[in-house]
Amino acid sequence: MCAAMYVLSTVTGYVLTSALLLKCPNLLHRRKREAFRSRHISHRGGAGENLENTMAAFKHAVDLGTDMLELDCHLTKDEEVVVSHDANLKRATGMNAQVSDMVYAELPPYLCKLGVTFQRECFCEGGEDKRIPLLRDVFDAFPNTPVNIDIKVNNDTLIKKVSELVVKYNREHLTVWGNASNQIVKKCYKENPQIPVLFSLPRVLQLLGLFYTGLLPFVPLKEQFLEIPMPSIITNLLMRKTLFEHLTARGIQVYIWVLNDEEDFQRAFDLGATGVMTDFPTRLKDFMDRNGISKLQ
Repeated sequence: MCAAMYVLSTVTGYVLTSALLLKCPNLLHRRKREAFRSRHISHRGGAGENLENTMAAFKHAVDLGTDMLELDCHLTKDEEVVVSHDANLKRATGMNAQVSDMVYAELPPYLCKLGVTFQRECFCEGGEDKRIPLLRDVFDAFPNTPVNIDIKVNNDTLIKKVSELVVKYNREHLTVWGNASNQIVKKCYKENPQIPVLFSLPRVLQLLGLFYTGLLPFVPLKEQFLEIPMPSIITNLLMRKTLFEHLTARGIQVYIWVLNDEEDFQRAFDLGATGVMTDFPTRLKDFMDRNGISKLQ
């Protein structure tokens, strides 16, 4: 009987402590410093309104007042860091070649019309700007805009060169980087721990396990940004207001991607997501303006 009472007392104490720290994590963890807070995030610059990952797309999004640009990086044969989603150029340019096999000057322009990956049966027709830009072009043009960088391949040189550019442009406080691959995220963190990192997919799964077992409040987290795809099986498990509130209290921003209609915008913000990533920055801005949602909220 005494042993049973001891076990019951111990379990009860653990549960109560876990519940307390879930609500008040700063009793155990120092809140991460947020150099910026992003509510409105433009996916590939806004792939539904301009050709993806072009300077025209980024300029349009920044002119609208986006809080963050999301983009993808690869490395060319002559070791230039370019902004491009695909490793192979076929879909975006019509040329069946790898970015890594071509020097930057030889890269073809984008096609006149590209499909919007996260919007069914939707195509975006571009204007005059069809050039694949360099990452430094983006940093030059938008020195004060936070940028979310997806390191698309596990390449040590790419990671090193992106870090060097971030440091050169004094953007460690305005940049977040990572990938779904845990190996890539680990390399990013090792290369430059001053640049905040995203949760990789394995770390998202670990986060889920910690949350549902009640252990999350006790565990330190190095990541500062969580991106959740919607819809997905993982999303249904992660879309918990209590989890979002806990992470937010620890200074970890939660982004939902890629959302392109108002019903999903509303659901994400109702659940307490920090921000929404969209292919249609004008649509998201109009929604936020109508509903009084701002980055200052």
